[in-house]
Amino acid sequence: MVGQIEVRPVLRAEAHPAPVFEVAMVEIEGLSLWYGAKLALKDVTMAMPKHRITAYIGPSGCGKSTLLRCLNRMNDLIDGVRIAGSIRVGGTDVYDPGLDVTELRKRVGMVFQKSNPFPKSVFDNVAYGPRILGVSGRSDLEAIVERSLRGAALWDEVQDRLHESALGLSGGQQQRLCIARAIAVEPDVLLMDEPCSALDPIATARIEELMLELKSSYTIVIVTHNMQQAARVSDYTGFMLLGELVEFGMTRELFTNPREKKTEDYITGRFG
Repeated sequence: MVGQIEVRPVLRAEAHPAPVFEVAMVEIEGLSLWYGAKLALKDVTMAMPKHRITAYIGPSGCGKSTLLRCLNRMNDLIDGVRIAGSIRVGGTDVYDPGLDVTELRKRVGMVFQKSNPFPKSVFDNVAYGPRILGVSGRSDLEAIVERSLRGAALWDEVQDRLHESALGLSGGQQQRLCIARAIAVEPDVLLMDEPCSALDPIATARIEELMLELKSSYTIVIVTHNMQQAARVSDYTGFMLLGELVEFGMTRELFTNPREKKTEDYITGRFG
């Protein structure tokens, strides 16, 4: 059972705001990660509320993408990785030895920095996950594909191209297709690792609008190098530096009234 967490706005000590209570979807406690002998994450503790967008910001190499990949155990694919601490998604221990990792990745979908559609048709890209999970009826698959493409704000643009190669879509359309593919299996959490870094401003705006629409159905966690993007789309923001979570709080407060000097220095451009 997911507990209730108290998320206090990040304000200076003299302010005493009433606590804001949200239901936690992702809970991280004392998380550390090593690549061989190199410590990449150090004692990270935080909770991400359900149906909210949480952003991680920080300079390159600060650990934000590593932290994101812990949430669906993508780091398992890297040799020499060692992890301490705990992560719970919807109350389930992500690193429970008895957990089916395939089932975890159904619940925690991921969209990568570079759009990576399969060299298949638009339809087969979206139907891929449901088919692996045992959906075989044509009408069922058609319903899932349409629902997912509509959810990714792509249906109107590709409904007449469903059986053409996904590689023929524009970069922005390919990224929205990858989002459709991720939500086709109805995850609880959607991870996005720099999802707009390769896109032009118009395509970026479409993806940002889409994130704001999707958060009513999914808990979204985004890594971005673009502080303006974090300010525009996220409800909560975590600032990371050298593998540590320096500060976490409501986005508005973190950007306008940071608690930590390091956070203030980063968002005002003094380093990074």
